[in-house]
Amino acid sequence: MTWIVVLVLLVLAAVAALVVVGRNRARAAADAHRAEASEARDQAAATRREADRLAAGAEERAARAKQETLAADEQRLAAVDRRAAAHDLEARADEIDPDRQPTVN
Repeated sequence: MTWIVVLVLLVLAAVAALVVVGRNRARAAADAHRAEASEARDQAAATRREADRLAAGAEERAARAKQETLAADEQRLAAVDRRAAAHDLEARADEIDPDRQPTVN
């Protein structure tokens, strides 16, 4: 009968050891997953910062392009005004030039 008690105690000790080992493995796996998740979060934050930097650069480039477009439009309008002024001056010169004959249309 003592050998049965010893055998039961050995089985209980083995089961207890397996439970402890299982818990340690589960704890180690959970710690590894926590570390992996933390690294993934750090990478996500770095990627998000890079995306924000790229977006800011794109917005800045778009703003510069808009400024250039507006400046080109203003310059185009100024050229139209100058051509009209030149045409008016030529017409006025033609009107007051005594050597210039009026043209009939």
